Order: sequence, then C-alpha cells, then structure tokens
Amino acid sequence: MTFWFLLLLGIATYLMVQRSVANITKTPIWLLWLVLMTPALVLTGWTLVYGVKQPPPPALIFWPSIICLLLYWLLFQWGRQLPRDTQTAPQTTESQSANHPTAEPVPVRPIEPTEETQLRNCFPWSIYYVQNIEYRPQAVICRGQLRTTPTQAYQQIRANIEAQFGDRFLLIFQEGFNGKPFFVLVPNSQAAKANARQSEPLTRPGLALLLLVATLVTTTLVGVKIAGIDPTRLQSDPKLLLQGLPYALALMTILGIHEMGHYFTARFYKIRSTLPYFIPIPFFLGTFGAFIQMRSPIPNRKALFDVGIAGPLAGFIATLPLVIWGLAHSDLVPLTENTSLLNPDALNPKYSILVALLAKLALGSALTAKLAIDLHPVAVAGFLGLIVTALNLMPVGQLDGGHIVHAMFGQRTAMFIGQIARLLLLLLSLVQSEFFVWAIILLFIPLVDEPALNDVTELDTKRDILGLLAMALLVIIVLPMPEAIANLLQI
Repeated sequence: MTFWFLLLLGIATYLMVQRSVANITKTPIWLLWLVLMTPALVLTGWTLVYGVKQPPPPALIFWPSIICLLLYWLLFQWGRQLPRDTQTAPQTTESQSANHPTAEPVPVRPIEPTEETQLRNCFPWSIYYVQNIEYRPQAVICRGQLRTTPTQAYQQIRANIEAQFGDRFLLIFQEGFNGKPFFVLVPNSQAAKANARQSEPLTRPGLALLLLVATLVTTTLVGVKIAGIDPTRLQSDPKLLLQGLPYALALMTILGIHEMGHYFTARFYKIRSTLPYFIPIPFFLGTFGAFIQMRSPIPNRKALFDVGIAGPLAGFIATLPLVIWGLAHSDLVPLTENTSLLNPDALNPKYSILVALLAKLALGSALTAKLAIDLHPVAVAGFLGLIVTALNLMPVGQLDGGHIVHAMFGQRTAMFIGQIARLLLLLLSLVQSEFFVWAIILLFIPLVDEPALNDVTELDTKRDILGLLAMALLVIIVLPMPEAIANLLQI
C-alpha cells in the first residue's frame, strides 16, 4: 500500500511541476521533482524501518519540509528565465474571452501605422513613459516606465484610450515577470453586442428556481440516509422525508449564502453576474454545490479581493452557528480505528484544529480523548460547510483563495504560493489520507488566475490583514490538533 501511494504521489508531483514551472525556469524538472519528493521519501523510509504503528517524530516532518521548500525556491530562482513576449498576450485575451464564452468574435480593425502617434499621445510622459509598442495578433502591448501611482496611471490612460479609440479596446494593466508594469490593449470583440446584451435578461430565474427545488429534493433524500433511515421505507411512510430536511436546509443555506456573498459583492462593483445556480445530484452529498457566472471583467485587485473573500466569509459566518448547534445535539461514541476526518458516524475531532475547538465548545467536559462524535445531520451539513470553506480558500488559480492571494501579492507571487499550497497538501495527505483526492483535484486547477483590468494597484492594509486571517482560517480547518493542545483541552 505504501509503494502504490508513493508512486501516485510521485506521478502527481511530477505532473504538477511540469505543468506549472516548465516554461519559466531552466532548472531541470527532474531535479525540482526530486527536491519536492524528498520529504515523502524520508517519511516512507521511516515507515519501512519502524512500521506504520510508530509515528515519525515531528522534527522528521518539519525540517525536511522546510529545507526542501527553501531549496526548491532557490533552484527555481536560479533557473528563472524571463517569459517570452508571446506568452503575455494569449493570457490576457483568454481571460477576457472566458467572461463571454458564448459570444461570436466580431472583426476589429487593428491599429494602423498612422494611428501609432495617436496611441502614444494617450500615454503622457509624466504618467507612463512609453518606450516600446509591440503589435500582436490579439493585443497591442505598451511597455515603458511608470511615473506616478498605478491607480492614477490606469484611470488617466484609460480615459485617454476611450477618448481616442472609443470602445474598440479593453485596457489591461499588468505586472510583468520582471516586476515592471505594462499596458495591454485587447480588441473589444464584444462591443458591437454590448448594448443589445444590456437589454437582455442576464440570468434565468426559472432555471435557478428549478435547480433550487431539484437540489432540495436530492439533498433531502441524502439527508434521510444520514439520519439513519432506510430509503425503502419512504414508499410506505413518505413523512420520513421530513427527517432529511435538517441536513438539506442547513447545507443549502450554507452554500446559498456563500454564493450570495459573491453575487452581492459583484453587484456592488457593477460586475454583471448571474443568480446562484445549484447543482443537484441524487447521490454523494446530494449536490455538487452552487455557482454564479460573472460576465464582465473585474475592474481592479480591490474588487477581485472583495468578490473572492465575500463568499467564504459569508459561508463561514453561516456555518458557525449551524455546526455548533449540530455538535451540541450529536452523540458521543467510543473512539475506534475506524474513526476518521470524513466519517460522520464516528468523527475524530482532533483531525481538525477548528472542529476540535468547536466540538469542545459545544460538548464541554462530555468530550474526552477516548470518544468520537456521531454527527447530527445538521452537524454533518455544518462540517461540510467548513470543508467547502477550506476548499475554496485554497490559494490556487481561480478558487476564491487564488483570487485572494492574487489580489494581495500579484499574479506572479500568487502562482508561486499556489504551487507551494499544492505541495503542502500533498505532504499533508501522507498524514491524513482523506486529503489525497483533494490534492489531486488541485493538481488539475491551473495556477494562472484571470487578471483584473487594473492588475497592478495594491490593496490597503485592512484587506491585507483580512486576507491573512482567511489563510489562517484555512490552516486551522485542515491541520490536525497538536497533541499538546489536545491534552490541554482533554480531548
């Protein structure tokens, strides 16, 4: 079993490195892979020598991980190469087309040589001194020297572009891998249809309502099973469906509030967004969650941060009272070898710092080190709400956490943070195997996030602190309770 787990981990890690950094560093992929795999190889060697029943000392987990992360970063920087110019424009244009996936391209007249002077006049030397203009099939890239604040530069130059060229272009302000900001003019292929689309309904309330009802049905059926009722009894006694409602309503409330947090924040920034759509399934949890679609570009990193954090924050606030009430009405059962993080019949709260603290708060002295928790259906929904919050806060790509770190640190640093987050979750899966599938899912989520139109202006201190608190929330959800604190709390 250890061999196959190590093999899968090795393949996943190699694919992760190959997909993420092969084009931006000259360091051999096999060397970066070997550095990332060293902690796993050390832990596997310990297991082979001392067996599974004897856990490795904490230092054997901590120090190889820290040293290898530092070595990985040094090797990555040592082989770092500047990105090719052709890599910049496709990223920008693809991000814009993602906002309008069903729209047909409209031919746009490119900038002619006679218009270059007009374009240069849009960049005052005291705002942004243009040194080079590059013409690409899908974009015009203007590189130069920023001479004022990013916010003032973007606002002034956008006004100049709109005055000179109308709605022919979307103006994007990004930071290059060399740390210097540059402007990109992307042909606005949607301009011809913008006015007509504004008059069309953005969302379909009938479809949203239908999916809401369907999800209520599927989650109720799953809730019946969680309540311990045989589904075959429903035919003779349909009233038993009511036993599934606590789980269904609690879970849908959490997911709905999460998405409405995104929705209302997007509306605040005048980002065109649909209503939440639930995804019903007749098995597993009864739903694959809910989503909204944003159909216009995000204006700046401040809006990117606020929209990204609003969902997890709103969902977490809704989850807390439900999970505490559910834990208070749950039963305590003897702790056995079958207890795990994802077993609602025998949950060991020590597999999560936050769950352990909430369980102790709700159950008090009744919860001891030799007991597990048989979760009430509402507690199951609340626990899933915490899992959804943690999954969305993962700082990878287009997840909410990816938006947050992108807004806080910029696209370049966010990609590096996403890579480290993938690695750390893979390492955590060695201790808690329930996270292995989760780590594999993150492997297939691209690290690149869609840029905001003004992707250079940094956040204020309050948002930076809030973002760090969101990452701390992620940590206390996914990390197990340290044994010293568990002994102190007598759990």
